[in-house]
Formats: sequence, C-alpha cells, structure tokens
Amino acid sequence: MDTALKMSPPWYTQRWPWLLMAGPAIVLAACGYTGWIAFAQQDALVVGDYYKKGKAINQDLRRDRAAAALGLSVALRFDAADGKLAGRLTAREGGTVHGPVLLHLAHATQPDKDIRLLLRPDADGAFGIGLPMLERSRWVVLVEDDRRTWRLEGTWLWPMEREITLKAAE
Repeated sequence: MDTALKMSPPWYTQRWPWLLMAGPAIVLAACGYTGWIAFAQQDALVVGDYYKKGKAINQDLRRDRAAAALGLSVALRFDAADGKLAGRLTAREGGTVHGPVLLHLAHATQPDKDIRLLLRPDADGAFGIGLPMLERSRWVVLVEDDRRTWRLEGTWLWPMEREITLKAAE
C-alpha cells in the first residue's frame, strides 16, 4: 500500500485567501478615511447661537424697511478678466446715501471663503474695487451702510449670472 500523501503548500502562499481578504480590508481602510474626514473639521453649517440669530431677524426687517424708504438699489458686475468688481448704488429721488458702504459676499457653504469689502461710492453712486477671482458658487450678497441702518440682500449665482441687481422691497 503505497499511498503517498501529496503535501499541499501552506494557505498563506496561495493567492485566493488574500484575494478574499482584500475586500474587507479595503472597506475598513475606507471607513477609517471617511471617519477622519468627518471629524477632522468643524461643521460650518450649524449656528451655535440660533436663538440670538432669531431675535436679530426683527432688526434686519427694520433695516430692509429703511432701504425701501430710501428706494435703494445696487447693481454689481464682476469682470474676471480685469479682476474688478464694479457697480452703482442708486436711491430714489430725495434719498441720498452718505459715507462708505460695506459689501459682504458670503460663500454658500464655506465661511472661510467669505469676502468683506469697504466701498466708497462717488457722487453718482458708482464704485469699483479689485477682487480676486470669485469661486464658481452661490454667493449671498449683503450691502449695507457703515452704521448698519439699512441693507440690501440677495443671492448671486456666479458665473451663470454675470451681474446682479438688488432692490429694496417696496
């Protein structure tokens, strides 16, 4: 009886066990990377003082009514080739705007990309200022005087909308 047992090589020298273990190992690595992404940065969309923000809405409505009483409107246009933001601030007959104007371009999801500018309109209300390239995004535009007595607010989808006009609600 000559039955020679053929010795098979150990399991770790074959490729099939490694191929079967590769799927779960890749999933574990992807889970670890996803967890790192989720916890590495603070969520920017959650407002911690939501109650205080809610109480400020009444003050904002008062500022909107003040802009409507003055009949304010602002037109903005960004020229990417020149890197210049130009515009005109106009008021209804008898309404005047004195002093500098604050422009806040708020990025839709990333507050660190927000842009705040101080504009000084001339006697006709025209202004221009250098601005780095705007990111392709939805921007929330807020224009207000330096004393924060009035405001104009709107949304700008740049570059789909090359210019935007904000008017106070009547």
